[in-house]
Amino acid sequence: MTLPIRNVAIIAHVDHGKTTLVDALLKQSGIFREGEDVPDCVMDSNALERERGITILSKNTAVRYKETLINIVDTPGHADFGGEVERVLGMVDGCILIVDANEGPMPQTRFVLKKALEKGLRPIVVVNKIDRPQADPYGAIDKVLDLFLELGADEDQCDFPYLFASGLSGYAKEDLDAEAVDMQPLFEAILRHVPPPVGDINKPLQLQVTTLDYSEYLGRIVIGRIHNGVIRGGQQAALVTENGNIVKAKITKLMGFEGLKRVDMEEASAGYIVAVAGFADANIGETITDPNEPQALPLIKVDEPTLQMTFWVNDSPFAGQEGKLVTSRQVRDRLFRELETNVALRVEETDSPDKFLVSGRGELHLGILIETMRREGYEFQVSQPQVIYREVNGQPCEPYELLVLDVPADAVGSCIERLGQRKGEMQDMQPGSGDRTQLEFVIPARGLIGFRGEFMRMTRGEGIMNHSFLDYRPLSGEIEARNKGVLIAFEEGVATFYAMKNAEDRGSFFITPGTKVYKGMIVGEHNRPQDLELNVCKTKQLTNHRASGGDELVQLQAPIDMSLERALEYIGPDELVEVTPQSIRLRKMAKKLAKR
Repeated sequence: MTLPIRNVAIIAHVDHGKTTLVDALLKQSGIFREGEDVPDCVMDSNALERERGITILSKNTAVRYKETLINIVDTPGHADFGGEVERVLGMVDGCILIVDANEGPMPQTRFVLKKALEKGLRPIVVVNKIDRPQADPYGAIDKVLDLFLELGADEDQCDFPYLFASGLSGYAKEDLDAEAVDMQPLFEAILRHVPPPVGDINKPLQLQVTTLDYSEYLGRIVIGRIHNGVIRGGQQAALVTENGNIVKAKITKLMGFEGLKRVDMEEASAGYIVAVAGFADANIGETITDPNEPQALPLIKVDEPTLQMTFWVNDSPFAGQEGKLVTSRQVRDRLFRELETNVALRVEETDSPDKFLVSGRGELHLGILIETMRREGYEFQVSQPQVIYREVNGQPCEPYELLVLDVPADAVGSCIERLGQRKGEMQDMQPGSGDRTQLEFVIPARGLIGFRGEFMRMTRGEGIMNHSFLDYRPLSGEIEARNKGVLIAFEEGVATFYAMKNAEDRGSFFITPGTKVYKGMIVGEHNRPQDLELNVCKTKQLTNHRASGGDELVQLQAPIDMSLERALEYIGPDELVEVTPQSIRLRKMAKKLAKR
């Protein structure tokens, strides 16, 4: 018997609580047995997602409610992972838009919502976190309506249903003053407002590949929605590839989704989201179809990358000491393997066999790839991110971003001044909650490179910064780069407390005493605009004279912690970030150093 189906995506800005809301839906659907240990943010299964508290990969689950199978797709809220969003929206017939009752819609809400509206989806709006202080649920609804109108939503989309909820407390309700018990009102809203999938089971099979997975036992597993026809385990099928070739194969395994698990199925019909094994070379966007009547679905269109950087084989003096996978062939194979699942990424080979040009959606998108590779044992180095220019109507253009800042009132002036120097144009300024102000800017993407570190210093770590791609506009002219030089190690050795203490007045260090350094390695930031080479390995000359006050406790200033993202934002055009499984180092390019 075929169950009634609803396919729905959950979309929201980062940290507005969508993964927590999915947790509540899963727990109340009865898929977990009593007493089972269920972690928080159960859909964020990737180690990096758990560490950073963000969703990076789109994932789907399925629950049953009143004999209806509800497929729920959890999507990333960050615009850098828009490729994940674009490919899964074709699997669903409706979406739940979650907004924070305090913040309302934010830049990434705009990005994901625009994609959903373009697909003709009619969102159900859930105002989340209504139990928090300073929440303004009705204000959030008004802001959502303004955003819908701004994005060109049609009349039907603007007449959206809305609910109030607290994902953490596990309840939803249609009336703000009503007693809230559980998530039942949201389940009912899904049944009422999300249309059942359209598709004809009598037509030839068409299944579009939207996600790839791998199993040691089954090989490559493709996940996608059946648009037409019926699929059966063990049947012959054909894959229509991106270039139109037809590859025939047998479906060795057919699986559906039940909660967080995959369950074996004998057959599935139009509307179902299934996992299929048997196609070793299938790629995202391709179609599994009837071998007798092969009919391809339109390929998934993904926005082009806006940022690129060069991946180099590590050639520093410490190369090969910490990583297992260090050769150009290993790095190349890993980058091209990433293309199979990461639809928004581009990799190009260059004139040099040791360099690869990698393009992505933003610093976070590329940073996650770099962090994943270093955890897998790769060792390499990367250049400063550069924006990708394009020609529009014969005119050279560059990507622009919509930037929203939430800052303490005393930091407003310095933020406006600094963004003005980076060609940012202020669009709006609104009082935020408490003693805070919300600023909105349109700024060239290259104006944001390296800004996050400055922003954190200007707001003493209290500022919140969000941005998303807007469009391509004419070039905005020269933008002032980093206004301070760097401290460069003079020779190879081990940094000493004595040398660093003597050089402390020259700037701020990125390293601590005992760190191994080499000639050309960047060890700190200079107080002045020029670069400065210094000897951080110098040792104190020992004599038999005891220095007056020598026993006093002397301390160094705390070093600046250079995380991967901060290092990528910080480096200049003649500098590299050396990435190994154990270390993140900054260095000058060898040829640049030789000229000095």
